[in-house]
Order: sequence, then structure tokens, then C-alpha cells
Amino acid sequence: MAYRTDDDYDYLFKVVLIGDSGVGKSNLLSRFTRNEFSLESKSTIGVEFATRSIHVDEKIVKAQIWDTAGQERYRAITSAYYRGAVGALLVYDATRHVTFENVERWLKELRDHTDSNIVIMLVGNKADLRHLRAVSVEDAKAFAERENTFFMETSALESMNVENAFTEVLTQIYHVVSRKALEVGDDPAALPKGQTINVGNKDDVSAVKKAGCCSA
Repeated sequence: MAYRTDDDYDYLFKVVLIGDSGVGKSNLLSRFTRNEFSLESKSTIGVEFATRSIHVDEKIVKAQIWDTAGQERYRAITSAYYRGAVGALLVYDATRHVTFENVERWLKELRDHTDSNIVIMLVGNKADLRHLRAVSVEDAKAFAERENTFFMETSALESMNVENAFTEVLTQIYHVVSRKALEVGDDPAALPKGQTINVGNKDDVSAVKKAGCCSA
């Protein structure tokens, strides 16, 4: 088999991380893409993203995962941030109940700005802090079932389920895309270019910059 480079992939999927500030979105991202964790991680300012490729059904799926500050003052980036997203990890902190209460608002915003086919994983992070638990697995599962999302508890610190959460989302997106291709009679391996989820192009970046800046 020919050697494949990092730029060689069959699918490119944009996945967004959303949820309140401080729930561990950036550490989930760094754990999945670089296998790193930082106890001193600072709040994300604006937007950053990282990529990683995985294999699904003998295809190379490249994820471009976007991370944003959860604070209200950065909400101006909303539409550019969500544009083209086909998957989302909606993260709360299992030790802070208020972050779980806000999940509903995040979910509404996500659904207002994305396609109805988007794959959503509810993620209860910091599950390693068992003695501080404030959100029960049962409550989170019930919410996920009601809202028709996937659910998993993770620990970016202990590297528990981080790989599983991202891989499950990417696998489910791949299945959605493959199904769509079958419905229109295409071979999923030969999707027309229009079916590729294009992210991070010039327009997106300038949209982020404009919205994040001081334009009146």
C-alpha cells in the first residue's frame, strides 16, 4: 500500500466543542489530538482548532476540531464557529451542576446554527473527581435520551473515554455521510467534492476575525 501523508484523507469533518468555560474542552482537545493534559491550562480566548486523522471502515477520516471560549463575551463568533460543523461535543463538568443546567441553552444554540443531521455527544468531563460529583450519570443519560444525543463520561486528566468520545462522533458522522451517499445512489467512496465538508477556508477565517474584532 502506498504511503499516505498527513494531508491525505478520504473525509474531512468539522467538529465543534461547546459548553461553559472551565469544563475542560481545551484539555479534551489536547488529549485527543496530542495526548497532552495541562493542569495550568488557561481559558481559551476566541477560537483555536487542532486536527487528527483516524481510520473508520478502512477510510481515513480527518477531524478538524474547533474549541472556543465558553464566556458570553465571545459569542459574536457564533455563526462562523458553527458553520459547516457536522459533529459536536457538548461538554459539562460533572462536578459543577450549573454547567449541566446550561447544556440545554448550548444545545439550542447548536441546533439553531447547524444542520439537523449533526451528530451530538453529551460529555460529562472530570469524571475522575468522583468524590465531588454533582451530576448523576442517570440524569445525564435521561437528558441525552430525551434530546436524542449520544452520552459519555470522560476524564481528560486520566485519559478516560476521550478517545472513545471523539471516535464515536466521527464514526457516526461517517455513517450519516455514507447513508446520504447511498440515498442519492453514490458510492460513499466516490462522493462528489460538494459532499466533502470543507472547513477553515479563507471565508471562514475572515468571518472569525471580523466577528471577533471590533467591527461596529
